[in-house]
Amino acid sequence: MSTYAFRAVDVAGVPSRGEMDAASKGQVTEQLRERGLIVLDVSETNEAFRLEQVFDRFRSIKARDMAIFSRQFATLIDSGMPMLRSLHTLEDQTEDERLRDAITGIRQDVEAGSSLADAMERRPQIFDPMFRAMVRSGESSGRLDEALDRVAFQLEKLDALRRQIRSAMMYPAFVFVLAIVILLVVVAFIVPVFAGIFKEIADDTPGESADLPFLTQTIMSFSNFITGSWFVWLPLLIGGTVGFFQWKKSEWGRPQWDAAKLKIPVHIGDVIQKAALARWSRTFAGTVASGVPLLQSIKITGQTSGNAMIEQAMDDVYDSVRSGGTIAHPIEKNESLFPPMVGHMVTVGEETGQLEQMLTKIADFYETEVDAKVKALTSLLEPLMIVFVGGMVGVIVIAMYLPIFSLYDKIR
Repeated sequence: MSTYAFRAVDVAGVPSRGEMDAASKGQVTEQLRERGLIVLDVSETNEAFRLEQVFDRFRSIKARDMAIFSRQFATLIDSGMPMLRSLHTLEDQTEDERLRDAITGIRQDVEAGSSLADAMERRPQIFDPMFRAMVRSGESSGRLDEALDRVAFQLEKLDALRRQIRSAMMYPAFVFVLAIVILLVVVAFIVPVFAGIFKEIADDTPGESADLPFLTQTIMSFSNFITGSWFVWLPLLIGGTVGFFQWKKSEWGRPQWDAAKLKIPVHIGDVIQKAALARWSRTFAGTVASGVPLLQSIKITGQTSGNAMIEQAMDDVYDSVRSGGTIAHPIEKNESLFPPMVGHMVTVGEETGQLEQMLTKIADFYETEVDAKVKALTSLLEPLMIVFVGGMVGVIVIAMYLPIFSLYDKIR
């Protein structure tokens, strides 16, 4: 069986294109005709090996691209354009290949009589639970354009928050990596030169200068380990890195890692907590506003929170609401994760019937807090990284020159 690319039009002249697995071109043509399409072209795809598709499976679609897709889809639906024509328009102007293929599959499913929400449900790797639930709610209530607008707004806010944190962390991360590279270069190439000089001095004046300062001996031992035992530390480094990423993705490692991130010093843990709370409240508000049932909203908010601690907390909220309790009670009990203000505002939202508005206010507050904290953190980390790099280089320089100073004192 081979994969064939096809181009066709329906009786109204709306073009259609995509790929299909079949035994022959004739079989593809027959299947397309059964769907009421007029075939224009069928050609076998080049399977010389599409390595790009293999890598695409491990690449996630950017939140910004999903937001643009949602916003454009909402605009087309709101303008009165039919669903299939809207999907075809989006298919033509979407740049991301994986998203374009997903839109093609959705259009084909809708053509076959499926609902939009069911078609998205078959592609969970593209559309997360929040996206699918809000679309299903909008489709059943006849307000699909409003639901897609809310999805776009959610994704834009989350993307802006993520970009803000990433841009703030980029400079310290770059400086840290550069410092490690400089350290390895100095230790691997420059320290051995000094070691040779010290050995020559020791051979020429035995007993006088054979004893090197402790700091110098430590740096030289580290240099010998880096250059002479690379077959030991390099596999350990690679294995440790791979093991760490596997551990933090595992069911038992992820909660531990997410809890540890919240305790990172120098205000980093505080920023991570506030960003997680902003994402949690924004997602919760969006699902509630879209008319998603409350229990389903709670479950979706936990699954898409991006933090295992919040996910566990939402499981407690789910159990509380299902047994007739309130949303606020489990939140107020979890003071280590949710500040008192969050519990009080959720309580007021439940009592007044304005839960969506209160959750939105919480999200706005913590997004503002993250902005201020990130700026303060950036101002703090820049001098710390300069001190770190300067101190690292200074220690090596002092260690290399201490024996020379000692020898000069003895000669004098």
